[in-house]
Amino acid sequence: MLGISQKVKEVYGYTADAIPRDIIDSKSPIIFKGLIQNWPLVAAGLTSDATADAYLRTFYNGRPVVEYFGPPEIEGRYFYNSDFTGLNFESHTTPLTQVLDKIFKHHTDALPPCFYIGSTSVDTWLPGFRQHNDLALNTQNPLVSIWIGNASRIACHYDTSDNMACVAVGKRRFTLFPPEQVGNLYPGPIDFTPSGQAISLVDFSAPDYEKFPRFREALKHAQVAEMEAGDALFLPSMWWHNVEALSRFNVLVNYWWTSVPAYSGNAIDALKHAMLSVRDLPSDQKAAWKSLFDYYIFAAPEQAQEHIPPQACGSLAPTDEIGARKLRAWLINKLNR
Repeated sequence: MLGISQKVKEVYGYTADAIPRDIIDSKSPIIFKGLIQNWPLVAAGLTSDATADAYLRTFYNGRPVVEYFGPPEIEGRYFYNSDFTGLNFESHTTPLTQVLDKIFKHHTDALPPCFYIGSTSVDTWLPGFRQHNDLALNTQNPLVSIWIGNASRIACHYDTSDNMACVAVGKRRFTLFPPEQVGNLYPGPIDFTPSGQAISLVDFSAPDYEKFPRFREALKHAQVAEMEAGDALFLPSMWWHNVEALSRFNVLVNYWWTSVPAYSGNAIDALKHAMLSVRDLPSDQKAAWKSLFDYYIFAAPEQAQEHIPPQACGSLAPTDEIGARKLRAWLINKLNR
């Protein structure tokens, strides 16, 4: 245990069919205690793991899923191998029922092999599930995914979307950090990652403070969320989170959404292009470009527009779908030269 004293704010009395938008617009994490307690899957899991397993199988349509498998000695920590030439787990496609069978074959093992299904579309693989187990979110077309496995430790990472993480079966612990703590979390590679986003290289179960001394500072800003079946966590975009599934059988359903239109670009693309075009400039030029980014990107957009006639603003004007297409075409042309 990391001894984190600050707990995530908890709120009570909300139901899955009535979540106020002003709370969802919060810039800090919030636990909704008992938000999904009326889901049939939650009720099944509180009866027994086997009952929850049987309930999930009633919706499965037979399409193969991606299974992550690790040997018992990784103790649920899905990570890199010792020299970062690969990962300490394997992945392959297989029927969901076979993964469930393997989880329950080792359900009572003291140190079982690790089985994990992550970020799997509920509507694609479990059609009909959301008719009885769903959230009424006042957002546009959230991506609804399910995560199933035995005990696991998912390294601290961030997501670019807002997130409502619903603990349907088992118990989970989230350890959260605001975005500005990135430098104290020691992110690993951004091109070769376990699941898409860069992860912290710190092992939260046994931090090496000699190797990662700034992690002590990160812990001063950390918040912890201890969650039971029926609870949901609102996690704002870009907050770093370490996730521990603590039970022998765990199911989480999460909702991802963004507040920007679909035609908007991906900020990670801009970050990588800046590595190509800005990072290795002389320090005085980097400082100059920082000033330009602050002016055009991070300051209020009106500052760069207010003294220019509207018809001459071009890409400085608020971006709409047509403007996004023009910018994308311009970038493609430049990057293909």
